[in-house]
Amino acid sequence: MTRVGFDHDLKHLQDELLELGSMVEKAVIRAVDSLKRRDLTLARTVVDEDKLINAKRFAIEETCLKLLATQQPMAQDLRIIVAVLHTTVDLERMGDHAEGIARVSIRIGDDPLIKPLIDIPRMMELAVSMLRRALDSFIHRDTAAATRVCNDDDEIDNLNDQIYRELLTYMLQDPRKITQATYLTWVAHNLERIADRSTNIAEQAVFVVTGKREEIGSSKY
Repeated sequence: MTRVGFDHDLKHLQDELLELGSMVEKAVIRAVDSLKRRDLTLARTVVDEDKLINAKRFAIEETCLKLLATQQPMAQDLRIIVAVLHTTVDLERMGDHAEGIARVSIRIGDDPLIKPLIDIPRMMELAVSMLRRALDSFIHRDTAAATRVCNDDDEIDNLNDQIYRELLTYMLQDPRKITQATYLTWVAHNLERIADRSTNIAEQAVFVVTGKREEIGSSKY
């Protein structure tokens, strides 16, 4: 294969990665929206469509393995393919987190929410923003933007802690609210994990450019 052909394949691989990221972003937004709107049909759609995210991940991995086997890439080309392999895993797991949120929505069913959802949608917006910016930093090889994504994880962690403390208060005040409050803590935890995995993607962006693997800011796996 010529260099031009290989560059085309690498671009196509990264385009497929962006498509997977878009699928995951849509799932996360829909999952939280299903909870906020009490839309069980939408929640079931998120659960059902998780298999499409899984299939996309496996297709990208097959392409990566084919390029590794047939092109024997070196230097940054190799790092790009390895980073894509790692990133697809994180994206697929984010899809699982979105599915988990949708399943919580289904479990709560038609029961009224014990409190208005304010911080959870805020967490979702921040997590989705981190995901978008992490993928953008990966595609554009922007290490400064990647570092900012990792540093933003603190805000998500703080919101998660705030939600947990508030829901714990609900549990202590009224034992009848324990079950739903527990479900909502699961939602917040899933969003916190999505943000963590976004920092992983940002760290892959830095790896592609520098060749160094390092934990940036307060990111954690």
